[in-house]
Amino acid sequence: MARTFWFVAGAGAGAYALTRARRAAESLTADGLRDRLNGLAVGARMFRDEVAAGQAEKETELRQRLGLVPHGLPELAGPAPTPTTGPRADTPLNDPEEPS
Repeated sequence: MARTFWFVAGAGAGAYALTRARRAAESLTADGLRDRLNGLAVGARMFRDEVAAGQAEKETELRQRLGLVPHGLPELAGPAPTPTTGPRADTPLNDPEEPS
């Protein structure tokens, strides 16, 4: 019984080592390196998209908490100038042709 156990254990270890060696050799070929780089690019793109989605979500949450308008809608800069808040009538306007 012990010999059978060690035979099966050795055969399993050999098959595992053979599989690992084949995978290592395949990963060092041009196609294997290209696949790894493509996988890395896809992972980076997914990470960037997740970060952008989280950023947009937090920005929306912060705008709601501060009472600002939703992102993308124009905000008014302030009240429109009226005769009382605009430039005074006795203030001369700068002429662009005259040096100041």
